[in-house]
Amino acid sequence: MWFEDLTEGLVVRHAITRTITEADNVMFTCMTMNPAPLHLDADYAASSEFGQVIVNSMFTLALLIGISVHELTMGTTVANLGFGAVTFPAPVFHGDTLDAETAILRARRSSSRPGQGVVTFEHRGFKQTGDLVARCERTALMHCRPN
Repeated sequence: MWFEDLTEGLVVRHAITRTITEADNVMFTCMTMNPAPLHLDADYAASSEFGQVIVNSMFTLALLIGISVHELTMGTTVANLGFGAVTFPAPVFHGDTLDAETAILRARRSSSRPGQGVVTFEHRGFKQTGDLVARCERTALMHCRPN
């Protein structure tokens, strides 16, 4: 979608969903050098308040953003400018399926870059139970529709 399509108040329910596997979690956790046993050690995690391994929250965040790309920003993003509030209100476990929606919070034309605009997205991720598991604000520089 071009900047002009991303109007304040628009909510897009994303069609893509993704079931998170143990392999996803282990690979991401190891690739990012995170040795937390809560993500990697089933015996340790069994004695935690969660009772099982939880998915690395940074993987959940990356997946949430990725799910939105196909329908919102594929080929129209100049760059991410930053992230605001990020919350993880409920844990994600191996075998959970993430689905997502995005709301457009703010959109304005860039004052310094003709043909571009600044959009603030609120991405929300839910697991199959309907529980909200991740929420974040992301601001991106977007291309305007070519003339």
